[in-house]
Amino acid sequence: MPVTLEGALADRGRWQLDNCSIAMAMDVLGARSTVLVLREALYGTRRFDDFVRRTHSTDAIVAARLKRLTELGILAKQPYQEAGKRTRSEYCLTAKGRDLLPVVFALMQWGSRHLQPEGEGPLTLVESATGKPVMIEARSEDGRLLGMDELGLVANFPIEDAPPGATA
Repeated sequence: MPVTLEGALADRGRWQLDNCSIAMAMDVLGARSTVLVLREALYGTRRFDDFVRRTHSTDAIVAARLKRLTELGILAKQPYQEAGKRTRSEYCLTAKGRDLLPVVFALMQWGSRHLQPEGEGPLTLVESATGKPVMIEARSEDGRLLGMDELGLVANFPIEDAPPGATA
């Protein structure tokens, strides 16, 4: 039987969260520099030196982040060669990487609203055809905007089988 958010929260001690999706995602994105590299990839940055310059990170940090994001299939390396120079790699978002767009832009939206003076950041995500602002929000499958009190959680594992003392 599905467990609603309210019901699941009432008995969190019985949750099995050894494979928590949020924790797994944070293992990938948890470092500030990783999110900045991802931000730049979403903005169209493709070359190593540009990632270094635009994230204000060191070569070593950017190299490590690009390597990890490539290993995870979030970025893919593609060779390029400028005239008279050696072949190098540029980094392109994969479908898996593009799926992170709402995550990164939700962080930007939250930061603009709650951390910037007067609630406005240096950039606003807009619909390219109209120039109208785009909002990252929770919506139902049919497109209806949902508030936090309308959300639920459905356990994809049997709650009753959780070991005693398991916690979230």
